[in-house]
Amino acid sequence: MNLVVAMTGASGSLATKLLLEKSQWPVTLVASKMGRVVYEQEAGPFKELEVLADTIWKDGDLTATIASGSVPTAGMVILPCSANTLAKVGAGIADSLVTRAAHCQLKEGRKVVLCVREAPWTLLNAQSAVSVAAAGGTIMPISPPFYMAKGRDPNEVSIIEMLGYYVDHVLSLFGQTAPKTWEDLR
Repeated sequence: MNLVVAMTGASGSLATKLLLEKSQWPVTLVASKMGRVVYEQEAGPFKELEVLADTIWKDGDLTATIASGSVPTAGMVILPCSANTLAKVGAGIADSLVTRAAHCQLKEGRKVVLCVREAPWTLLNAQSAVSVAAAGGTIMPISPPFYMAKGRDPNEVSIIEMLGYYVDHVLSLFGQTAPKTWEDLR
């Protein structure tokens, strides 16, 4: 089974590349138009990301396999998840492949993790997050586990390393064992 990974137009898309590299599952990738733009601004050519995916769908293709709940998956991660996408998923709006796939995963009772990058939040963001959580989704803001750098010089800890720890945590929500946890640092 594939892990569905969606990218939307929020900062933090470098974490998506790390997730694709670390996933124990083959990845089905879908990116919104702005997800592609932001990736290229922050990380490099989108083609470099596409080679890491098993299957790639266009956000406007509502005939894609992931637009149906009848196709089994390991679940879905939206990373990064924009405030717009959070609001649409929370309201049940399925007008793109990203939001339709999220709707299908939720209705089938599968794990859906929204890695929200927006900050600060408005009341509307919080209400959308509550709606997603009530429907069975998990809200996991892009907030690296800074404690993973315990005992190290902060000047020697890279953003790649911190995002890697964050991605390990996201994948652990689906059952993948993280190579290092707080228990290893205590």
